[in-house]
Formats: sequence, structure tokens, C-alpha cells
Amino acid sequence: MKQQPLLGFIFALITAMAWGSLPIALKQVLAIMNAQTIVWYRFVVAALALLFLLAYKKKLPEARKIGQYGWLAIIGVLGLAGNFLLFSSSLNYIEPSIAQIFIHLSSFGMLICGVLIFKETLGLHQKIGILLLLIGLGLFFNDRIGTFSGLNQYSTGVILSVSAALVWVTYGMVQKLMLRKFSSQQILLMMYFGCAMVFTPMADFSQVSALTPFALACFIYCCLNTLIGYGAYAEALNRWDVSKVSVVVTLVPLFTIFFSHIAHAISPEHFNAPELNSISYIGAFIVVCGAILSAIGHKLLPSHKIK
Repeated sequence: MKQQPLLGFIFALITAMAWGSLPIALKQVLAIMNAQTIVWYRFVVAALALLFLLAYKKKLPEARKIGQYGWLAIIGVLGLAGNFLLFSSSLNYIEPSIAQIFIHLSSFGMLICGVLIFKETLGLHQKIGILLLLIGLGLFFNDRIGTFSGLNQYSTGVILSVSAALVWVTYGMVQKLMLRKFSSQQILLMMYFGCAMVFTPMADFSQVSALTPFALACFIYCCLNTLIGYGAYAEALNRWDVSKVSVVVTLVPLFTIFFSHIAHAISPEHFNAPELNSISYIGAFIVVCGAILSAIGHKLLPSHKIK
């Protein structure tokens, strides 16, 4: 497809904004509904929308191929289901800006798995990126290091959020393997339907009736967010370089912090302001810089490849 940089940037920005705003809305719904039920609705809405889209395009995955990759698909489903559940659950303990800072552990986990499983090379820029990630996280939690000394509400939330990012790597690796036979949309369709099946026994459908009008609006946004985020992401990749799209998407944690401040200013009775000091903001910026360096650092240091 012909490159369309402006449209590619706009779609990538929509993706980052969608993923950045998700946990803020999600936290409001979690006060009334449990994580399993919310996740079930999100997967069902996304699966049905993708089903109609692929059916309309006549690009539904072939049953024969699905059977051949059945065991791999199951592993991917468990990874994605675990990611959604763990991340949603973490918001019961910590604020969105803290939960979201760990999102880049997924991409770095993919890098490490790529080296270990696919024997890929790890560039110098990626090693520096990992170092910046660790430094940034240390600065981000500069005033809360002591809270990690034992199991408490804060450390529980962090553990759940980190686990969500690391579990996603399982799904990411499965997707990488399945892309040899299926399109990314076909893979997502299989994953969404599989995840919906996983959460069906755990979902309490009556909880929706307890939602207030405000919480219901947040719930609807959470359900549509998967479509908006992943749909915009797919369109961005169709129109722009993968590395450039990745750079914009790395801004997700900064958008979460930014939107948290805006939401608190508009409606302080519903939304809390991020409890971060100036060093924490610097740490968040360094984490994002590390992710950006990993995404496009090879263009800055093209000759430095280290196995």
C-alpha cells in the first residue's frame, strides 16, 4: 500500500490515546463490576465486530488451518486472557498512571524472547533501551521503594500489572508464529472468541444493571476501546512504517498521565489526580525514551549489532 505518513501518524496517535485513556475509564467501572465480567464484554464486542468485518471482506480464517494451529491458538488465548484480566485487576489496587508504566515490559519481553527462541540479534540500541527502562522505572518509583518491602495493596497492584505485561509476551510470540498462515485480523478474531469462551463461566451478567449512567458510559467506552485502539493500529501499520508507528505508540503511559490530570480537573469527584512527584515524571519520560530508542535506535546506530 502507498505510504500516507499524515494518516499513518493520525491513526497511530488515535491508538496511543485510546490505549492511554482505557485504564482511566476502566477504573470507574471496576468500582461496580468485577474484572472477569468487564473483560468478557470487551472480548465479545470486539469478536463480533471483527467477525462481521472479515465475513464482509470474505477473509474469515479457514477451519482447516485453525485446526492445524489449534494448540498454538490455545496458548495465545491464555496469554491474552491473562493479560486483560491481570491488568484490569491491577486497577483495583493502583492508579492508572502507575499500572500503565509497565506496558513497555511487553515489548522488551518480546525482544528477549526473540533472542532466546528465534536467535535474533540484540542491537546496542536495544540494550541501551533496556537500561533506560530500568533506570526510568527506578526514578518513577523513587518515593515508593519502601512499599515493595512486603505484600500490600500497592505492591499487589504492581505485581499484577507487571504480570499482565509479561503474560502478554506469550500472546505476542504466538501471534508472531501464526502470522505465517493468518492475517493479524484473523488471529485477533480467533483470540477474541477464545478469550470470550474462557471468561463465560466467570462472568456475572447481572452486574451491568447496577451501573450508574456515568459508569455505564465508561463501560461502553471500555468495550469500544478495543475496536478503536486495535483498528486504528492496523490502519496505521497499513499507511506508515512499523518503526514510526511504534514510536508514537510508546507514548501510551504519558497519555495516561496527561488524561488523568485532565479528567481530575474536569470531574475531581470521579477521577483522582496522579500521585507522582517531579522525579516520577522524569522517570516516566526516560521509560518512554528507552522504548523509542529500542524502536528506531537502529537508524541512529545502524552498524552496532551485538549478538
